[in-house]
Amino acid sequence: MKILIIEDDSAIAELEKDYLDMSGYQCEIAASGNLGLEKALEGGYDLIILDLMLPEMDGLEILKKIRESMEIPVMIISAKGEDIDKVRGLGLGADDYMVKPFSPSELVARVKARVSRYQKLLSMESVPSRDSKINVGNLEIDKSARRVFVDGEERTLANKEFDLLLFLAENPNRVFSKELLFDRVWGIDALGDISTVTVHIRRIREKIESDEQKYIETVWGVGYRFSG
Repeated sequence: MKILIIEDDSAIAELEKDYLDMSGYQCEIAASGNLGLEKALEGGYDLIILDLMLPEMDGLEILKKIRESMEIPVMIISAKGEDIDKVRGLGLGADDYMVKPFSPSELVARVKARVSRYQKLLSMESVPSRDSKINVGNLEIDKSARRVFVDGEERTLANKEFDLLLFLAENPNRVFSKELLFDRVWGIDALGDISTVTVHIRRIREKIESDEQKYIETVWGVGYRFSG
């Protein structure tokens, strides 16, 4: 398993690398934003550890560009610990967020969990299923390929956007609170704020809905419901 560490603080980068190397991972370090993005887009990694404050290009911009072309797990590790920073990172498609200083053993545990989940998703995609598609109105969700189409035109969703849409679509006409959605999609071990659910719902709506066709209904004071 290969991990890319995009971190300009050499002491932190080497600490992360040492602990992950001891756990059986192969790690590469990129000390600048431009180099980190270049390596990330080359592919071949199973997870990316990303700092936010980097020379040349900040971490959020790197995350945006990664999510335009791939769904590899991205874990943010940053000194920026405010809730708004966590929400922005998770909202742009990060899979996890840790705040410096951090526990190296917790880092290894979280990396293992994210890589394991990603590998399971990849294995699920390779097994076709007769019930692999959900069709509602002009919306088609291909579960096995993790692709979404509106009127036959593909719409690109980030990893967590797809997971959230799929969970709602597989449970139509049921109202789910933001807390429950956060738990089901991000997992109880995720570090973040439930307001990221609102951010993801907004992004999903922008990509699949129109004035004529709505799919996700806001039930004020309660949560969200999928209906076609």
